[in-house]
Amino acid sequence: MMVIQITWIINVREMMPMIRVIAGAKGTGKTAQLVEDINEQAFQENNNIVCIQSGNRLDHLLKYKVRLVDIKEYPVVGYDQLLSFIAGIHAKDYDLTHIYIDSVFKVSRDDSLDALSAFLERLDAFLADEKVSVTVVCSSDVDTLPEKIRKFV
Repeated sequence: MMVIQITWIINVREMMPMIRVIAGAKGTGKTAQLVEDINEQAFQENNNIVCIQSGNRLDHLLKYKVRLVDIKEYPVVGYDQLLSFIAGIHAKDYDLTHIYIDSVFKVSRDDSLDALSAFLERLDAFLADEKVSVTVVCSSDVDTLPEKIRKFV
């Protein structure tokens, strides 16, 4: 009797988007959703999480396993430099699983939706072969976002 084993290969990228945008106007619960998601992921044993923020407002809200980065401590201005900064974090931490960016307009110091759209496209290309999930918080009403950004919402 011969036993045949069938192995299903699942494309993880199709199951879980590599980039997710949490968008909404101020006061719509974006930060609460972000904190809940980060802390939920922090409980997972093998997760390596980085949260990039402007300032230190999340310091007391997140689990100790999350590495917090205050972007104000680094000379990062604009989306090109933010992408390079993320690439540097990724290069240092080969086992990185999650990157969270709170208030992307403040972190990048650029509130242009066109620039954000281009950044997300380049970030998506950079992560194409990686197992890193990125969540970005954007203070903008979903209905006003360009289609290139809405596809990540």
